[in-house]
Amino acid sequence: MTSPSTQWLHRARAQTLFEARMILRNGEQLMVTIIFPIALLILLSTTDLVDIDTAGAAKIDVLAPGILAAAMMTTAFTSQAIATAFDRRNGVLRLMATTPLGKSGLLAGKIAGVFAVEIVQIALIVPIALVLGWNPSLHGIVGALGIWILGTIAFTALAMLVAGVLRAEAVLAVANLVLAALIVGGGVIAPVAQLPDPLRTLALFLPSGAMGEALRGAFNAAGVPAFSVVILLAWSTALGWGVTRLFKWN
Repeated sequence: MTSPSTQWLHRARAQTLFEARMILRNGEQLMVTIIFPIALLILLSTTDLVDIDTAGAAKIDVLAPGILAAAMMTTAFTSQAIATAFDRRNGVLRLMATTPLGKSGLLAGKIAGVFAVEIVQIALIVPIALVLGWNPSLHGIVGALGIWILGTIAFTALAMLVAGVLRAEAVLAVANLVLAALIVGGGVIAPVAQLPDPLRTLALFLPSGAMGEALRGAFNAAGVPAFSVVILLAWSTALGWGVTRLFKWN
């Protein structure tokens, strides 16, 4: 007879696979999480559409970490916020919470599902970036892994907070607007130092800017900025606390 903890793990794993399949089989979600980041990477690295001061580095070496950060944001925040909001509106969350899976299993499955989709994103984006000439520092992989986990936790918590407080229709608009604003002026694609002064200061304290700067530092051998790690930890803690206090299941 299997133990309760083993049964919980089996249920959470099944929910993880379900969450990942729901994202990857949805055409709109696939466009946002896979096609958009890849198209952005190719467009920005092969054209002069956006002028980026690379400080002597290859353009792709500056862009690739930022695109990876943007891709993670599309899955952890935008995709998860919209999916969770409509599940909440349709009563799916309330129903699932009463099953043997429970609230903890449902949340664990959602978070693990986000990581699973992000692994697919990385597996697709990294080879394309390498073909385009990206030359990442292998010494930064461990640091980048830690930033990936922290950033995913922060943006998934933000997604759950938005989805658990706002109406589904509002989440649909807010999630896409926030994603666009963070990509354009949040220090994700281009280094924070290249943003106009008011945005530069703000971006340093945003999870988007912290993740973008940290991944660039990790892969470009400059090292992960300690300030970025502190910012991501602070956001993860604050947003996680907000979810436990404000999230509504119905």
